Amino acid sequence: MKRALLFSFVLIALTACTPERRSPDAIREDTKKATSEATRDVKAVAQGVAEGLKDGGTVNVNNAPADKLQTLPGIDRDRAIRIINNRPYDDAHDLVKKHAITEDEYDKISGKVTAK
Repeated sequence: MKRALLFSFVLIALTACTPERRSPDAIREDTKKATSEATRDVKAVAQGVAEGLKDGGTVNVNNAPADKLQTLPGIDRDRAIRIINNRPYDDAHDLVKKHAITEDEYDKISGKVTAK
């Protein structure tokens, strides 16, 4: 019984300490701002998904320029030039077979490259 009474007093005290009520105009303004930010974020995500689908999510080692190849993990300018100089590739693992990159480097990019 004492616990229930104590709990009631604590609950009343906490309820009395809530911040003052906000005006409907302030709530509308905050809602408008949050909606605007959410809309902007959704558009950015949609654009990123569209670009990813357009690119197929992979880099084609047979026709990608050096700057695109350099976006792959561990591929610097020299390796990108080596990849370009050893074209064409029948499959992505030909990068290793033609000594354009090492097996360890290939393991880092294997899911991100294709040879079409």
